[in-house]
Amino acid sequence: MGFCRSKIGFTQWLILVIMGTASMLAVSSMAKTIMVGGSEGWHFGFNYTDWAFENGPFYLNDTLVFKFDPPNSTTFPHSVYLLRDFWSFLRCDLKKDKMVANVTDGGGEGFKFVLKRWQPYYFSCGERNGFHCNVGRMKFVVFPMPRCRNSTHG
Repeated sequence: MGFCRSKIGFTQWLILVIMGTASMLAVSSMAKTIMVGGSEGWHFGFNYTDWAFENGPFYLNDTLVFKFDPPNSTTFPHSVYLLRDFWSFLRCDLKKDKMVANVTDGGGEGFKFVLKRWQPYYFSCGERNGFHCNVGRMKFVVFPMPRCRNSTHG
């Protein structure tokens, strides 16, 4: 048994590639760069769960920027962990989670994380074995949504 495959010519294939690329560029050009915590940046004692709730929704291909000072004599060190699930998020359990930014990555332009998949992302500070996550409220979750295109017809 066989199946029928449609044959397209080079011109039709090229048009499909150009249209696909243009639609991807249109969607990615709508992506935003979002400073985590706004002007507060990433620091101990700020409620990032409230911040995420108040600043959502977040969309696919948006970039989160974590800005924090590298450790020095006047600031605590901070990092960024990507937690594996909601249970780890609730308990600030970092044992099997992934550090995505170390204590020096937040300086300068900050650490950038692109929301590439349609899934929940659980973030926390991993310093002091979860103390910054638990007590310092340095944790939040985002679930990026697909971005709808606005179409205008004349």
